[in-house]
Amino acid sequence: MSDPVLRVTKGDPTPEELAALLAVVTARSTATPAPSPERDRASDWATYWRNHTRPLHPGPGRWRASAHP
Repeated sequence: MSDPVLRVTKGDPTPEELAALLAVVTARSTATPAPSPERDRASDWATYWRNHTRPLHPGPGRWRASAHP
C-alpha cells in the first residue's frame, strides 16, 4: 500500500471538508499557468534605426563628417 498524498495532522474535518480541500488541491495542480504579459517593445521603425546607425568616432572634424553618409 502506498503512502497517503494528504494527511490531516490537526483537527477533525468532515468528509465534505476533505472533499472540498481535495477539489481545490486538484484544481490548482491541473491549472495551466497564466500567460506572462508581453513586455512593451519598440516599434519596428525604432528597432530598424537602432540596428542601422553607425557608431560615433570622436576626433577632429568628425562632427562635420557625421552629417555625410
